[in-house]
Amino acid sequence: MALRVYNTLTRTKQDFVPRTRGRVDIYQCGITPYDYTHMGHARQYVFWDTVRRYLRWRGWKVFCVQNVTDVEDKIIARANERGTSPAKVAAEYHEDFLDVMDRLGVERPDVFPKVTDHMQDIIRIIEGLVEKGYAYRVDGDVFFDVTRFPGYGKLSRRSLDDMMAGARVEVDPRKRNAMDFALWKASKPGEPAWDSPWGPGRPGWHIECSALALKYLGSGFDFHGGGDELIFPHHENEIAQSEAYTGQEPFARYFLHHAMLNVGDAKMSKSLGNFFAVRDVLRQYEPGVIRYYFASRHYRSPASYSAEELEAARRAYERLRSTLDAARRRIADAGRAGAAGVARAAGAAEVAGDPAGEPAGRSAGEPAGWPTAAGVCAGAFAGEDLAKAAREAREKFIQGMDDDFNTAVALAAVHDLARSVNDALHGRGEADAEGLRLAADTIQELGGILGLFREKEGAAAADVGLVDGLVGLLVEVRREMRAKKEWALADRIRDGLREMGIALEDTASGTIWKREK
Repeated sequence: MALRVYNTLTRTKQDFVPRTRGRVDIYQCGITPYDYTHMGHARQYVFWDTVRRYLRWRGWKVFCVQNVTDVEDKIIARANERGTSPAKVAAEYHEDFLDVMDRLGVERPDVFPKVTDHMQDIIRIIEGLVEKGYAYRVDGDVFFDVTRFPGYGKLSRRSLDDMMAGARVEVDPRKRNAMDFALWKASKPGEPAWDSPWGPGRPGWHIECSALALKYLGSGFDFHGGGDELIFPHHENEIAQSEAYTGQEPFARYFLHHAMLNVGDAKMSKSLGNFFAVRDVLRQYEPGVIRYYFASRHYRSPASYSAEELEAARRAYERLRSTLDAARRRIADAGRAGAAGVARAAGAAEVAGDPAGEPAGRSAGEPAGWPTAAGVCAGAFAGEDLAKAAREAREKFIQGMDDDFNTAVALAAVHDLARSVNDALHGRGEADAEGLRLAADTIQELGGILGLFREKEGAAAADVGLVDGLVGLLVEVRREMRAKKEWALADRIRDGLREMGIALEDTASGTIWKREK
């Protein structure tokens, strides 16, 4: 199946054909850093990080450009409120953006250009538009004349007459048409300004993205990304001024727009004051929970932000991670025991889901954790079963991602495989070491494309490993106590672990444990 994406330009799903064979070029609209990065921003950047991870996994080289709008009206207003410089405001909040994106596992773009570092590139394009008759100067301002560009409205599917009839723009008698937009703004007292052929000033918002995209990607690059609120006027204006300047079509070949993250009936935004800063949410939830929350929804589907939604994501994510941890421990136990199959490993494992009941065929007096003869025989086929489940999960994952980056379907594929692993761990289908290892590796691999399972890296992994080892040792001691019928001591271990948030379950294939929040 070929990769298909929904292109806002055509309003259809199309087969993706890259401009350059084996390479994908992406431009993302970046932040305007005048306040803390909120969860609505995170939806965009987590999504595109997932896209980049997936494309690389499928063998493409990926090159991504993401701008930083570090001079803008809101930045200037915030600086005036604080009695500081716009540059300091932009630097402070851009640093917050970098910090929270790093913590979410969002890989930084290949090029991260700031508008203030590219004034000459911007001025050069505006000069070209004036020379070609697409723009005109009024006092120290420069406006783009939308009537000079025949394709204006092709992205938003609006006619110029309809736009003008319903225009909600500030009336400026100096404009030729109400929909004309600023390419260059004359400086006002106390504002940052740069020299230009039209006098000191600064660029308009739309021309900034055009200049940076054209500088680093040229015309006809592959993906242009941003929220659907940017379709008009921002991306519409980008197309008009870029194609007018270069004389080439298209500016970008595929426009992908994500839906907004809503709080109640309104979109989450700084201007409405209803936003939740990522830095605050990360104090309550692991990065993997946040990424799971976003991945569980298709990027073009509106999403509602609430504590209940995040709690549901946390529970589902922890079930996935617990299953993966359980599989890793069972494999390690088998290796330590030198057993041919994981079903015979007597150690402990953590697992999510419901505990298995007692299997049929158990003889009176056999310990609860001892496998039945039927279970041991079943293990001969479990490697094939789990290998098949892993292949099916991989195929479903690819089908979902190839269908307009449907992360919800891809995530469901990971859950399907985790259920198969859980069944094996609970004795509803024994698992040999190689089959279980293949399934666990596949969960780790596919989940990694979605940015999951990152929390246990580095020093944190050592701490988690120490805790896991100690719990495993206690569970092993408890097993020996139970074998000796020293029930009081065995119960003391179980009850003590429960007080610390560790629940034990005695199943057909051994004692398993899981963390309880």
